[in-house]
Amino acid sequence: MAKKSYPESFAHPRYWLTWLGIGAMKASAYLPWCAKLWLGRGLGELAWRFGKRRRHITDTNLKLCFPEWSEAERARQVRKTFHANGIGIFETATGWCRDPEHMRDRVTFKGQEHMERAMAQGKGALIVGIHFSTLDLGGALHSLFFPADVVYRPHDNPLFERFMTRARNGIFGTAIDRHDLRGVVRRIKSGHGVWYSPDQDFGREVSVFAPFFGIDAASIKLTAKIARMTGAPVMPLMFHRNPDNRTYTLEYLPALDNFPSGDDVADATRINAFIEGAIRKHPEQYLWLHRRFKTRPEKTDPSLY
Repeated sequence: MAKKSYPESFAHPRYWLTWLGIGAMKASAYLPWCAKLWLGRGLGELAWRFGKRRRHITDTNLKLCFPEWSEAERARQVRKTFHANGIGIFETATGWCRDPEHMRDRVTFKGQEHMERAMAQGKGALIVGIHFSTLDLGGALHSLFFPADVVYRPHDNPLFERFMTRARNGIFGTAIDRHDLRGVVRRIKSGHGVWYSPDQDFGREVSVFAPFFGIDAASIKLTAKIARMTGAPVMPLMFHRNPDNRTYTLEYLPALDNFPSGDDVADATRINAFIEGAIRKHPEQYLWLHRRFKTRPEKTDPSLY
C-alpha cells in the first residue's frame, strides 16, 4: 500500500483538533502584548485549578529545592509557576510564528563578547540552555544575534511535530532530534553553535547522579560527551522575562574552562550548578511541572512524587 501524502493523512478527523490548536497558536502570536499576558495568566490559572497531578509535582519540586520557603510562600510560587508557563505558551507561539525582528527592542543581550570569542575559534559551540517557560522565544531572539541549531524532543503527534519542526527550522539553522548524536557532532564540527538543554531526567542509562539543589539528581552525561567528541567550547546561556513582563534578558557567561574534565560526575555537577544559579534568579519561570527527580540513585529508593 502506498504511503499517504501529508495533506491526505493530516486531513483525517483525528487531526482536526490539532489543526485548530495550530491555528490558535498562529493567531495568538499576533495579539497585543497585554492580551498575551492576560490570556497566558488565565490559562495558567485554569491549569493550576484543575491540574491536580501537575500541581502536586510542582509543589514537590519546590519543597525539595527550596526547603527554606514557608508553606504559604511555596503555594504562591506554585501558582506563579503555572501563570508563567501559561504565558510561555503565548511566548512560544510568538517565537514560532512571527519574525523575531519585531521583538528586537524588547531584548537586552549581555555577554555577546563571550560567544563571539568562542565562535572565533572555529570549533563551533555547544550552547547550554535551560527549560524556562521562555525557551522557544529565547531561541527566536537569540537568532537576532547569532545563528544556531537546536536539539529537541520530537512530538508524539505527527502533525504537531511537523508544525513544530518547521517553526524551529525557521528560527534555527537545523532542528536536530535529541537521539541524533552524530547529527549534533557533525553540525558542531562544521562550525555551528548548537543549543541544547540538559536539565531534564532522561533515565538511569544515560545519566550520572549529581547534586541539583542539594539532591542527587539523574543528570545526563551527554554534555561532556559532546564537548569531548567535538572539542567545542561549552557556552552557558541564561534567558528570562524581566519583572516588567514586557522585556527579556539573554545573557552568555564565559565558556566553561577545563570542560570536560574526564570526571562525568564533576562535569554534571558544574552544569547543574549553572542551571541552579539561573533558576534561583527567576524560579517561577522554570519548568517545575516536570518530574526532575523521577529517577532515584537506587532502584529501591521510594518515589519522591
